[in-house]
Amino acid sequence: MLKNQIQQLDKEMPLYLVEKEYMKENNIPFEENGSNEKIENRFLGAYIERSNKETDELIATESDSFLSESIAYFKKHKAEFLYVESKWFNIIAIDAVSIEVDDVFGTYEAMFGLKLKKNQEKTIKSILDRELLDGEKKYNLMFNQQDGLWDLNITLDVVKGFEETMTVGEVIGSLYQFIFHLLVEVEKSS
Repeated sequence: MLKNQIQQLDKEMPLYLVEKEYMKENNIPFEENGSNEKIENRFLGAYIERSNKETDELIATESDSFLSESIAYFKKHKAEFLYVESKWFNIIAIDAVSIEVDDVFGTYEAMFGLKLKKNQEKTIKSILDRELLDGEKKYNLMFNQQDGLWDLNITLDVVKGFEETMTVGEVIGSLYQFIFHLLVEVEKSS
């Protein structure tokens, strides 16, 4: 699945290291530009909106400039959540991601639907348990029978490399790489 999806990558777009490694392992040709400058541009053109957590009411549709906003914005605006759709999410088997700060724990949370088979639960949990740092609340995984996908909530604070000083764009890029790595591991175990 991932092999077919990654071939959709724009040949001119700088690649994340995890993508390069996967492409090398699977003999998928790519341009070795050696530069990750402009990798943050990956999510330009994404659909971005801020909404009210209680009512789901739209507060604002944001431009690309919101990707440069600090993720700490959501600590100051706990009543809001961020919703992002990007064409790049097709590669990692999700449609969109929502990010918010948990009202009780004050942790950053990412929620999305992961398009993997129901019988892959044990593998997914094993990878999440191994890859996420120790923390009070790491993740919540539940199969959604209606949609046929996994509803996954991850505490971003326990994702390796996450820092509160990151921008929204950097957090989305980091989450993208984490999910990509998860899919590589699931694929290897299948």
